[in-house]
Amino acid sequence: MYANIIIDITHEKLDKIFQYSIPSRLEDSLSAGMEVVVPFGKGNRLTKGYVVGFAEHCGYDPAKIKEIQDISRKGVAIEGKLVALAAWMKDHYGGTMIQALKMVLPIRQQEKEKVRKRLRLLLDEEEGRKKLEFYLHKNQRARARLLSALLDDPVLDYELVHKKLNIPLSVVRALEEQGVAALESERVYRNPVKHKEQARKEITFTEEQQNAVEHFWEDYENRRYRTYLIHGVTGSGKTEVYIEMIRRVAETGRQAIVLIPEIALTFQTVMRFYRCFGDRVSIMHSRLSAGERYDQMMRAKEGKIDVMIGPRSALFTPFPDLGLVVIDEEHENTYKSEQVPRYHARETAIARAVMEHASVVLGSATPSLEAMYRAKAGEYTLLELKNRSGQQELAQVHIADLRTELKNGNRSILSIRLQELMADRLEKGEQIILFLNRRGYAGFVSCRECGHVAKCPHCDVSLSSHRNKGLVCHYCGYEEEKPERCPACGSRHIGEFRAGTQQIEDIVKAQFPQARVLRMDMDTTREKDGHEKILSAFANEEADVLVGTQMIVKGHDFPNVTLVGILAADMSLYADDYRAGERTFQLLTQAAGRSGRGSRRGEAVIQTYSPEHYAVVTAAAQDYEAFYQEEIRYRELMGYPPVENLLAVLASCPDEAHLETGCRFLKEYAVRVTGRERVDLIGPASPGIGKINDIYRKVLYLKAERYDTLVRMKNRLEQYIEVNAGFDTMRIQFDFNPMQVF
Repeated sequence: MYANIIIDITHEKLDKIFQYSIPSRLEDSLSAGMEVVVPFGKGNRLTKGYVVGFAEHCGYDPAKIKEIQDISRKGVAIEGKLVALAAWMKDHYGGTMIQALKMVLPIRQQEKEKVRKRLRLLLDEEEGRKKLEFYLHKNQRARARLLSALLDDPVLDYELVHKKLNIPLSVVRALEEQGVAALESERVYRNPVKHKEQARKEITFTEEQQNAVEHFWEDYENRRYRTYLIHGVTGSGKTEVYIEMIRRVAETGRQAIVLIPEIALTFQTVMRFYRCFGDRVSIMHSRLSAGERYDQMMRAKEGKIDVMIGPRSALFTPFPDLGLVVIDEEHENTYKSEQVPRYHARETAIARAVMEHASVVLGSATPSLEAMYRAKAGEYTLLELKNRSGQQELAQVHIADLRTELKNGNRSILSIRLQELMADRLEKGEQIILFLNRRGYAGFVSCRECGHVAKCPHCDVSLSSHRNKGLVCHYCGYEEEKPERCPACGSRHIGEFRAGTQQIEDIVKAQFPQARVLRMDMDTTREKDGHEKILSAFANEEADVLVGTQMIVKGHDFPNVTLVGILAADMSLYADDYRAGERTFQLLTQAAGRSGRGSRRGEAVIQTYSPEHYAVVTAAAQDYEAFYQEEIRYRELMGYPPVENLLAVLASCPDEAHLETGCRFLKEYAVRVTGRERVDLIGPASPGIGKINDIYRKVLYLKAERYDTLVRMKNRLEQYIEVNAGFDTMRIQFDFNPMQVF
């Protein structure tokens, strides 16, 4: 037998399968997915590789075949199923097998184990007293002191013995040798879930919730593992439905993964699951330490947890028997990876579920057009929750036309209606959320006379003004001081276009000095538990107003919030992106849904310059079906996803002329290999940002009705790039159905 192995080297030229012979001592212990140590190259340098399969026959001269040295003892043993998933991702999204493996196997090496040591007394009371007298008689004070402590408490923590009692290890060893005590070690897992004991609340399901659970469970019991789309209005109790589904799956001995779009959602979500599953639930996200991440993976692998909650990367938790994947807020674009391979968690979760005979549940108040399109086509099973779980009414939504506000002399960023409602809520002791889809203290700096905008010299973007840092580029980190005069015309009329969360906070504090204001954005949540601290403070009603960016309007449940103000609602409405209308509708509906989730009906104010746009009108009415019908007609007319499929070929190079030549060759080759199937080619053209950090960028779009047509085109282009040396200095990536137009 021979093992097919991929070498753990990032160089793309080595992204291929190598064959090694299997020594007899490893024949019974080697399996697909294992990490092994093999000799590689002319010097037979020992390096790591992954077993991706086996073969009875060798494709090379057997005399030249090298032998596997050993199974890696330091690396985390990996599941063959995850290796198969990596191969699927490479095929469907491009990139190398190594890149795909690194995506699905995020824990690269074994971290130091955390161990708790305890000292246990082995003698009974009478024997212990006799031994204590012997030690005192022999003037062995340290031994006597330790034995005396053990007679008071027969099991002592070693840290207490060593640090508080000042007993050296030699004394402990002496008691062990004499059979007086035993030093025991126990593996302790780092647990990132910080919790307070809370009684589990009994859930009374509505008829809609019960129907959704029973529909899923009937299929599951009959081994019909399907993909379900739960379309439930905000506050309809989707999380309770997820928990019940997972509880039933866990009772069968299988595990579940719950994906959430942002780290900010983790705290509230985990608390809900913890009340049901206790220590059998854990979390995974980028802010955990290496040791915490390693321990969570090991706990999952060893069957010590039933539920893993986290953003996109939690999808690759190495559970031994995965039974269910839940993707909450499935419409969020954070489920699409921006690193190669540019996978989408929704499609990848379905692929993993098929491999492991598991079900997938997607949930959203505003499903992506892709998910709803497939549900209407019968590819997914649609489960609807049309009413809030507490039978509360949806928030009453007001549209404030900012053009009219300006005509009436209101130059504040807060409309008159919003100011009146805020004063009313503060007087009543109710809470307010103000949402701004914008980061930072200020936007760009421009000249009011000549129109010059301060731009980054390395990137094709404007510089952003920050309070303490001057002008900053958010792409490459370049900084410079704020100019007092326009560098183009010398005018002093140069200033900031301000519309940031910090300024909103300042305006609210100035207008409502009695209000306690919290701000939540990228800058205030940099520390490890930043999200949790702010959300906990607001949930405990330590603040009246929460100002923030997108992270505050997704999935949170604050019963005392009865007013949501959506500032500059249409800021992204006219972006150069075919998903702009969909994103705006989702954001407005989700934001309005944060209001009135308790006993009192809520209100929301949408401030916009485009009150007549269908995305704004349908969001105010919270009418998803009306929006879907309008938007899908537009997608059908233009041939955009989900009606057709799109492949973006992203090319970058420091030499602009070389980049243009390479892209022209790529397009000419693509035209030659399209075959009989219709494939539309657009470009190559410069994307919205044509240069970042002195690297030029181009994009070529391929559009086809069938997804597998584009996969075939991607494979042919990859082969063409590999055999032509001219592409060595270019970086080329593939992005299927991109979440944004480049």
